[in-house]
Parts: sequence; C-alpha cells; structure tokens
Amino acid sequence: MRSFQLSSLSTRFRSRPKRRTKRARGFSLVEMLVAVTIVGLLVGLVGPAAMRQLQSSRVKATEAQIAQLRSALDIFLIDTGRYPTAQEGLTALVQGGTLIPGWNGPYLRDGKLPADPWGGVYTYKNEGGQVRVTSFGADGRAGGTGLDSDITG
Repeated sequence: MRSFQLSSLSTRFRSRPKRRTKRARGFSLVEMLVAVTIVGLLVGLVGPAAMRQLQSSRVKATEAQIAQLRSALDIFLIDTGRYPTAQEGLTALVQGGTLIPGWNGPYLRDGKLPADPWGGVYTYKNEGGQVRVTSFGADGRAGGTGLDSDITG
C-alpha cells in the first residue's frame, strides 16, 4: 500500500510542460494602439505649450541681453564721455583701443557681441544722444506682430 501512495504522489507532483498563455507572448494590437494613442495625445497637448514657453523664453532672453548692452553703453559713456557714434555702432563696445580716447574696454564678456536668441544681430541707433538697441524678433525684419515684433531698449 505504501508503494501505491508513493507512486500516486509522484504522478501527482510530476512536472507538466507549461502552456504559454496569450499574455506571455507579447502585446496585443489593441494594447499597442492604446499606448500609441496615449503618447500621441500627450505630445499633442504638451508640445504646443512647450513651444510657447520656448518662444516666451527667447523674448525674455532678448530683453535681458538688451539691458546688458545698455549697461555696457552706459559704462562706455562714463569712460569716454559719449555714446558710440552710429558708424562705430555696438562694435565700439568690444573694439576701440587707442582709437577712442578714454576707452577702457572691452565692455562685454568674452569681448564679443552677442547674437539675439533667434541668431540675428542687434541694431544700434544714436540719434542726438538718444541710443536704442533693437532686435527684430523671430522674423529678423523690422516691424511685425507677436513673436515677429521688434524688441527695443
């Protein structure tokens, strides 16, 4: 009787080949479509907000750079007794040396004029002691609205 019990136990606990379930093979087409749809919705909702934030950051960076250029122009004024002429432009802040009496520059870090955040150049006007530094914005042309509008300081 004992041998019968052992043999029945051995058949009872004998390992059987495991069947693979449908889940174990991978994702179903429906699951993949749901995941792609969710990712698409997230990109569609977050993407435009991120782009707006990036453009807003560029405007703020431009305003900060213009303020820095204005400060450098004021220091130039203190050192030389005048603002750069229209012909000298903003390059007088980084190049001047002995050509400009009292010049004690360069007045900008790294001795370079920065480009605006869109890769354009800042324009400089000196009209009767009134100086203006301008970025033409995203489109790089005078005028415009929104992100294409001029930023002046």
